[in-house]
Amino acid sequence: MHEVAPELVGARLLVDGVGGTIVEVEAYDGEDPASHGFRGETARNRSMFGPPGHAYVYRSYGIHWCLNLVCAEPGRAEAVLVRALEPTDGLDAMRKRRGGQLDDRLLCAGPGRLCQALGVTAAHDGLPLDAPPFELEAAPEPAAVVRGPRVGLTKAVDEPWRYALAGSRYLSRALRAA
Repeated sequence: MHEVAPELVGARLLVDGVGGTIVEVEAYDGEDPASHGFRGETARNRSMFGPPGHAYVYRSYGIHWCLNLVCAEPGRAEAVLVRALEPTDGLDAMRKRRGGQLDDRLLCAGPGRLCQALGVTAAHDGLPLDAPPFELEAAPEPAAVVRGPRVGLTKAVDEPWRYALAGSRYLSRALRAA
């Protein structure tokens, strides 16, 4: 997961042709008390337990969908939450889904906004990331990645498991360096 997370920064993620460049992610594993997999497999988190290369989508606070990319072999809960991307493809569709948001910087800055802009819902949970509606392409070259603590947690708050594109203006929040 810590090998995959920084490699996702700079990758291109599209859902039905809408998306852009991943600029911010957070890593979670089954030993992490902040992870959905910490207490074991349930119907809600089953997709997080593999196989790798699939989506784990869950509802946050009963309001926002969040997209995670599963990283470990079946039976191990490891995933990377996609927190933000720089929107490049399907901007009109994103703006419409986000209620007419005109500031491109805010279209996909945060996991809830990102899923709303890309149209990600529970229907995407468990789907493979290498087949439609998903398109995931590796970064054309290694990105300048910085890391720091994750956002909005009450457990394991100081773990430097947030990875972001250095200098990006599309992050969900400024990154406090680890």
